[in-house]
Amino acid sequence: MASTRFIHDRGLTARMTLVMFLLGAVFVALVVGLGYIFPSYAVLIGVVGLGIAWFQWYKSDSLALKAMRAREVTPEEAPELHGVIDRLCALADMPKPRVAIAYTDMPNAFATGRSANHSAVCVTTGILDRLTAEEVEGVLAHELSHVAHRDVLVMTVAASAGIIAGMATRGAQYGAIFGGGDRRDNNNNGGVPVWLLVLVFSLVVYAVSFFLTRLLSRYRELCADRSGAYLTQKPSALASALTKISGDIASIPTKDLREVQSMNAFFITPAVSGMGLKTLTSTHPSLEQRLEQLAKVSAELGKPMDGGFSAGGLGR
Repeated sequence: MASTRFIHDRGLTARMTLVMFLLGAVFVALVVGLGYIFPSYAVLIGVVGLGIAWFQWYKSDSLALKAMRAREVTPEEAPELHGVIDRLCALADMPKPRVAIAYTDMPNAFATGRSANHSAVCVTTGILDRLTAEEVEGVLAHELSHVAHRDVLVMTVAASAGIIAGMATRGAQYGAIFGGGDRRDNNNNGGVPVWLLVLVFSLVVYAVSFFLTRLLSRYRELCADRSGAYLTQKPSALASALTKISGDIASIPTKDLREVQSMNAFFITPAVSGMGLKTLTSTHPSLEQRLEQLAKVSAELGKPMDGGFSAGGLGR
């Protein structure tokens, strides 16, 4: 991770390394497999795959902000928000990211970017209107921890294998609908339609990518909770913020939640109403797990989880 005052987590580093290695192997297998099925296009497939991965890496901050229709704000436009981030960055000894606001009532926040020097932190107006100043500080410390640990970058690049597999899957489905490949290709593969080979191979790659990224995502959220709480020395503020956000998201219309589901892996709390079977594939640990961990941090710091902080949020 970058050299900051956020606590170092060897478990996160090991998991990020393992996930990147396995996803790299899956990515290579996907490109080689598609190249074998379509030998004339092997080089093109490889170039397209690498191009998607590079684009995801290089434009990750801009893409995420656009997905949320967020706008970068200056210190003059949001002085209190910038003030909190300035203090936290000084405390953590890290570069200040770009600051953005998404104008939506859904309470949430996320961090994005390829490095500490090319990153952005975004909060919604919904979170600013609902949380106290210390709760917002806890949320922002959590997000800055993601930047410092560079796990946002890993999650962004990791998504590339799934994107490419998804594109191949859709291509195979169109092939099934509009002809299913030529007879020569079918004979070369023992009579199995080319579109079926691509579909099965791509679905396997997508499934592996899906579960690996979620296993990493759940751990990195716990790591960010812990790191942020140690930085601010106020675990109760983050615990209170997570409780409020989780409760208020349940009241957001399902239509609005669906519009931002592609960002769930990056939010501090996923935009889903209830957990149920979704827990099996959730991008985040349960609220109970997060609160239990913060209670342990509070005990280690010798500070009660009393939630005794000042009222009043930062406003818009």
